[in-house]
Formats: sequence, C-alpha cells, structure tokens
Amino acid sequence: MTFIEFFKQQFIEEGATTRKMLSRVPEDKWDYKPHEKSMSMKQLTEHLADLPAWISLVIKTDELDFEKPYDHPRVSNTQELLAAFEKSYNDGLAALTPDSEALLDKPWTLRSGAKIFSTDPKIAVIRMALSQQIHHRAQLGVYLRLLNIPIPGSYGPSADENNFM
Repeated sequence: MTFIEFFKQQFIEEGATTRKMLSRVPEDKWDYKPHEKSMSMKQLTEHLADLPAWISLVIKTDELDFEKPYDHPRVSNTQELLAAFEKSYNDGLAALTPDSEALLDKPWTLRSGAKIFSTDPKIAVIRMALSQQIHHRAQLGVYLRLLNIPIPGSYGPSADENNFM
C-alpha cells in the first residue's frame, strides 16, 4: 500500500465520522462556547468543515501564508455546513491520486508573512491535517455532550447509540 492509498483510506473513514458529527449541530447554538477561550460552535464547525480541503491545499501548493487571503467556509445553517464539508471533502479526496505520491517528500510551509511557523514534508502535513480533523471533531463532541445532544459513534458505537450510560 502506498502512502497516498493509506491516506485516502483514512480520509474516507474519518470523513464519514465527521459528516455524522456535523449533521448533529443545532442551528440555534451557533454562538455556544463551553469556555471563554473556546471557539464558538459556528467557528469550530466552519473550521472542521474546511479541514478536508487542506489535503488538496498541501498537495497543490508549497505553503499557506495567513497574511494572504484564504477562502474558508462561512455558513448560516446546518445544511450549508454540510454542503461546505462535502465541497471540502471532495476537493481533498480528488487530490489523493497516485501521482501525488511523488510530492510527499517536498517541503510545505505554514507562515504569516516573514514569520515561519513550520516547514515540514508534505507527508507530515497531510498526517497533521487528518489529525486536526479528528482533534476538532472531538472538541465538537464535547460541545454536543454539554448541550445534551446525542453523540454518534466514531470508532464503534457511542454510549448514546447503545445506552451504555
């Protein structure tokens, strides 16, 4: 199995789980924050919906500069959130082609103008992008739990699905 084949398999599996989680987001809780330092539900879910597109971004570019315009989803309801996720997901999935394997050792930089946050091989950044999706999905799970919204299973059934708790 190539790295691209492995990433594609992981991308598809994590995408299905993220899609289930995003579908549970209540529109009347966009401003909800479990803590003053937390992102709002809307900020978190817009970011989560955008993360699959980072796969395409990493494969097709050599950097992301936060001082340059970056088009990320802005949504006003759950239907738009899911549509933004699907667009991002399809962009990311389309980039995971056999030809992309040759690019994985090339450097990719995250910066804000002259300030460089990191320069890593694209393979490492793709792994990080997948991990970020999992990380922020877990954050969303906390938000939903605190709002008493049933959580879908991620790697097997959840307590809500099987009435374990």
